[in-house]
Amino acid sequence: MANLQRIIRDCFWDYDISENDILDILKSNNIREKAFLFEKILLNSTRLFHDLKIFNKSDLNLLLDEYKLPNFNRDFAFRRKNLAEVYFFNKPLLIDDLKWII
Repeated sequence: MANLQRIIRDCFWDYDISENDILDILKSNNIREKAFLFEKILLNSTRLFHDLKIFNKSDLNLLLDEYKLPNFNRDFAFRRKNLAEVYFFNKPLLIDDLKWII
């Protein structure tokens, strides 16, 4: 399981959120709260793949599919989202800089 204290430190430095708050969000059916948690981790985590494992597979797939790239930091968010899609769901790598040249 991810280190929730590190996630809070990395991703929620601007919010007052506890480990129990994160666990409650993960257990809930509230997709908006899960999307908020997902986006904070996607854009701020220092251990992206490790931390995204706090979501169950179906929630993570839905969150990745429905994530709308922000105008600010669009390229950064796109890269991290695509890396997560490749890592967790074997989707195509869309980042040209990281593709193997044959």
